[in-house]
Amino acid sequence: MNLQEVTELIQSIRDNLAKVIVGKEDGVDLLLTAMLANGHVLLEDVPGTGKTLLAKVLARSLDCTFKRIQFTPDLLPSDLSGINYYNQKLGDFQFRPGPVFANVLLADEINRATPRTQSSLLECMEERQITIDGVTHELEAPFLVIATQNPIDNHGTFPLPEAQLDRFLMRITTGYPSSEEGIHILQRFRQNNPLDTTLAVVTAQQVVAAQRFAASVMISDDLLSYIIHITEATRKSPSVKLGASPRASGALLRSAQGYALVRGRDYVTPDDIKAVAVPVLAHRLLFNHGLKSREGQAAELVNQVLQQVEVPVEKLVLTRSGRVD
Repeated sequence: MNLQEVTELIQSIRDNLAKVIVGKEDGVDLLLTAMLANGHVLLEDVPGTGKTLLAKVLARSLDCTFKRIQFTPDLLPSDLSGINYYNQKLGDFQFRPGPVFANVLLADEINRATPRTQSSLLECMEERQITIDGVTHELEAPFLVIATQNPIDNHGTFPLPEAQLDRFLMRITTGYPSSEEGIHILQRFRQNNPLDTTLAVVTAQQVVAAQRFAASVMISDDLLSYIIHITEATRKSPSVKLGASPRASGALLRSAQGYALVRGRDYVTPDDIKAVAVPVLAHRLLFNHGLKSREGQAAELVNQVLQQVEVPVEKLVLTRSGRVD
């Protein structure tokens, strides 16, 4: 797969999403970035802003298996992974796979499940496999977890631990639509739901090929140093107890490569890194106890870091297509 083919693939998915989703262009670009970077997404927003709809439309746009599971306090790990059950007709145990055996898994309201159930996703999100009764099962590529959670209503919820949050490549918040977008939403959905007629435009094999291409997107050593300096700066803040880890540095690299492709380039620029820094890093920061937490505190810190860390001087970069930037 080459740059033109990947660009056409991205545009076809974006056009398909636009038939249902009104606005949210930045959120859509970040979601596509995560898909190309082979990472998982946490959609965090207030109820009714289209989190589940966005995940469903993306799943419908891909010719892949899709499973949705509503997380509740009584959900068990086996409800996700599957079980070995005794088949009386065969006189033997058989494995019945759970929802995690899908290319796209929508984990709705993930913070309503108990920590035990939440932790059952750790292995499959990080290693693309799951172990059941001592037997390891590989998960088919592509494998994308899109989880949603409501940041406002905390009654009856179990906040995601840092280890779980760190498995998500990005946390995306889209917010409320503008007045004009709100009118378009009413016009689009007043007679029927356009999701019902949404068809797949990309195959699973094409997604995997695009992910491989994204991993080869060129980035200079200076920009690699820039990524490290950004993550190290989050650890030096006096208000931060736990800064960005080496896993966060890798996530920032992969996200910048994916975002460059979304922007139609096969090389990374400093602006690509800046564009994905907040959604990649903010949810991984843990602040000191005793400090009054406020909305957007982590995003503020990341933006401050981006202002403080020196941006590498631009150099001439020769791309695969022979262009010079």
